[in-house]
Amino acid sequence: MKRCLASFAVVILLTVPAFAQRKATIENVPDIPFSTVPNFLKLPAGEYLGESVAVATNSKGHTFVYHRSANTRLFEFDQDGNFLKEIGSGYYGFEFAHSVRVDKDDNIWTVDEGTNMVTKFSPDGKVLMVLGRRPPAVAGVLPAPAGPNQPAQKYIFCRPTDVGWDPQGNIFVSDGYCNNRVVKYDKNGRFLAQAGSEKPGKALGEFELPHGLQVDGQGNVWVADRSNFRYQVLDNNLKPIREITNLGVGWTACISSGPHQYAFLSNSNPNGNMPGTWDITGEIYKTELDGTVLGKFGRPGKLAPGFQVVHMMDCRNPNEIVAGEIESWRVQKLILQPTTAKPKTAASNAR
Repeated sequence: MKRCLASFAVVILLTVPAFAQRKATIENVPDIPFSTVPNFLKLPAGEYLGESVAVATNSKGHTFVYHRSANTRLFEFDQDGNFLKEIGSGYYGFEFAHSVRVDKDDNIWTVDEGTNMVTKFSPDGKVLMVLGRRPPAVAGVLPAPAGPNQPAQKYIFCRPTDVGWDPQGNIFVSDGYCNNRVVKYDKNGRFLAQAGSEKPGKALGEFELPHGLQVDGQGNVWVADRSNFRYQVLDNNLKPIREITNLGVGWTACISSGPHQYAFLSNSNPNGNMPGTWDITGEIYKTELDGTVLGKFGRPGKLAPGFQVVHMMDCRNPNEIVAGEIESWRVQKLILQPTTAKPKTAASNAR
């Protein structure tokens, strides 16, 4: 599979325009003051984080970092940031990390773009479920996709990006860089439905690079529809409810825990920090589930508290955001301060 990464590089180079920046058009959004703990994770001597593309926390306050290093690796830290263990060292489903999430039972789920696999680990690191399949090495080097994508299949992914669950335990996967769909499975991994297809589209219920996904307590599915520069909200049967079009690119989404949930939506600065992107991207928005924007925080920057491509956030506690960054190979904990400013309304279109 390592030989296939060269083809990934070709794909990335060929698709750079799809990752173009987009300035948020919403105006007069109040700033949420915050402080940062940029190096709260304590690594063992001689260990380093690579591209920290995915972060998550469990009910104990432990932090999980799924990162791209010499090998893709999954680290667990305790509530004080002390290193506990590595999960899945040498695991066949790890090649090119994209997402890590923790469910209500503290099971750890990884989404690996390189192996086309979603894996469910128990809290102690035992493999419980696998969705998708890694392309077998016996097939040889896989060419970079050219021309139309192959028809999407129920149980095979094409560079998947994220995973989430509804209150009943149904599983939702955003899939992804070459498919353009969201797939719903039951709690046992049986296919139920999909929205979108292998073909990119711009209508409601269609996607072009669904890059992040989460499910709120009502069972609605929030999708960061990255190359369409929007967020889409779908109902539990994957029918479109609305789109949010004025918050920039649509990089990743996070839904907080508790009886009053909030959504955190990121207009991240893009990979490579192309000219001009620092002036118009990098902020994260806090919203109500109806789309009302409560405030924003953050900006690009090489040094903390700046962000270098926030690829994923954990917002279990809505006042403590854990942000994983690609280009600074860094994880920051952000402590949000209260604000009483008047909220704004996001631009959305209902179905």
